[in-house]
Amino acid sequence: MRSDTVKKGLERTPHRALLYATGIPKSQINKPFIGVATSFTDIIPGHISMNELERFIEKGVHSAGGYPFFFGIPGICDGIAMGHKGMKYSLPSRELIADIIECIVEAHQFDGLVLLTNCDKITPGMLMAAARLDIPSIVLTAGPMLGGFYKGQRRNLTTDTFEAVGKFKKGLLTQKDLDCLEMCACPTAGSCQGMYTANTMACVTEALGMSLPGVAATPAVMSEKRRLAFETGAQIVELIKKKINARKILTKEAFHNAIMIDMALGGSTNTVLHIKAIANEAGVDLPLDVFDEISRKTPHIVNIIPSGEHYMEDLYRAGGIPAVLKRFKDKLQPNPTVSGMDIKDIAKNAEIHDENVIRSLKNAYHKEGGIAILRGSLSPDGAVVKQTAVSPKMLKFEGVAKCFDSEEDAMKAILDGKIQKGDIIVIRYEGPSGGPGMREMLSPTSAITGMGLNESVALITDGRFSGGTRGPCIGHVSPEAAKGGPIALVKDGDKILIDIPNRKLELKISKEEFKKRQKSWRPKKDKILKGYLSRYMKMVSSADRGAVMD
Repeated sequence: MRSDTVKKGLERTPHRALLYATGIPKSQINKPFIGVATSFTDIIPGHISMNELERFIEKGVHSAGGYPFFFGIPGICDGIAMGHKGMKYSLPSRELIADIIECIVEAHQFDGLVLLTNCDKITPGMLMAAARLDIPSIVLTAGPMLGGFYKGQRRNLTTDTFEAVGKFKKGLLTQKDLDCLEMCACPTAGSCQGMYTANTMACVTEALGMSLPGVAATPAVMSEKRRLAFETGAQIVELIKKKINARKILTKEAFHNAIMIDMALGGSTNTVLHIKAIANEAGVDLPLDVFDEISRKTPHIVNIIPSGEHYMEDLYRAGGIPAVLKRFKDKLQPNPTVSGMDIKDIAKNAEIHDENVIRSLKNAYHKEGGIAILRGSLSPDGAVVKQTAVSPKMLKFEGVAKCFDSEEDAMKAILDGKIQKGDIIVIRYEGPSGGPGMREMLSPTSAITGMGLNESVALITDGRFSGGTRGPCIGHVSPEAAKGGPIALVKDGDKILIDIPNRKLELKISKEEFKKRQKSWRPKKDKILKGYLSRYMKMVSSADRGAVMD
């Protein structure tokens, strides 16, 4: 076992002394050492139930003949970090999480790894670590939140708080309504109720084969989640015995399957960044255009908020990710999973309990999947849009640019009523390096929707969007403005063409004018930064590469 490095032999006498100081009984010293990376914290609703799940993981590990050691991993709540400088730290935290896990696991030579996670950048950071370390690993996502309830309707974070800001500003909500909504929109522990980034990544993780069947959609407050935690703890010991390392599961076929399920779910655009980053660590080549190729061939069959009306709890009751896999059983590529079953066998054995929540391929909400990759004079290296969350009338749109060099400036203009029908808001210098940190733009996109402009106004950015975003919102524009990409050259009044069906994003100026602007462009002075963001800004790659650290 790997852990023999720290516990076997005469020269490891002091090491064993330190291990015994932790309280480990002598009878347990020769068992597999299991590292349990837990992102439990009091500040993230999706993580506050993890201390209970830790107990059941521990029971599972012990019952199967292993010995667990828990260690903490930092987490950021994207909702709380949204709309201010805190969001600059969200995406960069993904790299920190992967690095921290690498450091702890390699320093202590654990035999296997359980990854207890849930929210946005924490899950991909943990999967990146698993792929990098290539030891037996299994993921437990803590589960989604149940819907809130107010005035006879189910409520959720995005529609009823973020979009409520714009509705209130326009006089569509009273102060009493606003106060009540913020109290009831998020009623339980768990990741936010829709197909936002946290839940999309949980579904992707299960489709990759890195968590047990049923984990992704099971709500955080269900007793079933505790049982899954127990089984997760037991299964890591089995993976060690069978020498099933992470890269035996994280194959090219696994990524193909995961992207297909992501497209079928209409998931968050952030998964493009995260899946590419995980594949990079696993040594799997995954060009950006693969997402578009798979999306073209994958019908969108599950429509959960923000683009649809269903909630994650509905997907759970309909059969969860195994039931979605069943719809694609003939299109899935064979691949092992942490359960010991092949992904195709999981699909074959699954049951679909609600044909409306998980539609047939012939009765899909859309013929194509959730994400489209756009290219053109404004995004030669690619841009990303959640096409299933765009109104049909906005799939092809030509508008007039209104440019802002920060999210705050754009948000002020929106709330001050300076954005009109036919405008295309351009928010730049918010990319991975330019931000730095590639902030999410949920606040401006929600304000646009709340003010009733999402069918007449578009937004383009070299930053990114929350999974809660809906409407014609195009992110990850590459190259980014800070690197001299075409988005830096746009001026107020320029015409921009968005053509999602034909995958085009064009700046409608002459080639001569484009070259003239390119020649006169000068980089902005680096923002005065210190600490981690300063290092991140210098080392992060572009969005089309997954914003990984070079």
